[in-house]
Formats: sequence, C-alpha cells, structure tokens
Amino acid sequence: MSKTKNMPLWKPHALAHPHEGQIDLKLGDAVMSTVDLDGVELGTHGKVVLANGFNWQRYRVLFVTGHERGDLDHRHLAPIGKTARRLAREAKRAL
Repeated sequence: MSKTKNMPLWKPHALAHPHEGQIDLKLGDAVMSTVDLDGVELGTHGKVVLANGFNWQRYRVLFVTGHERGDLDHRHLAPIGKTARRLAREAKRAL
C-alpha cells in the first residue's frame, strides 16, 4: 500500500500562487529532487503532500525512500511525468 494513501493531503490556500520562477505544483504531483537533501539523494522521486505559502510557494514531499521533507521549492524540486507535461502545457498557453 502506498504511504501517501494513509497520509492526509492538505489543500493549498486559495490565495497562494507562485511568483515568476517558481513552480506551481498541486497535491499528488510527481517530482524529483534536484539536490541532495538530508536523507534524500539527488534524483529521488516523490509526491507532493502539502502545498502552502503566499509570497513563497513551498511544498512538503514524501519521497519513495520514505523520507518526508518540507519547505522545498523550485530550488530543490523538478516536476516529472504527467506533472511536467501539465506544467509545459500551462506555460505554452500563458505565452
């Protein structure tokens, strides 16, 4: 059984929107670490379990290793799979 099914997911606040340069992730989005984090190596996959912040959009991620890390943003994460394709479509529409 997936660990994310046992963990409560929190909705982001309605006023929380990323500013330029940040990524706009949603609950359950697939990501990959782009840096070594405490207990999480570069390239480790995970899922967003919390998205919050007003001025600084940040995320809490449960990684496949079982480690959970918070206060992550575009400096620590990259979208992968369907998430990356969705963000690419949204960026193309914004042009």
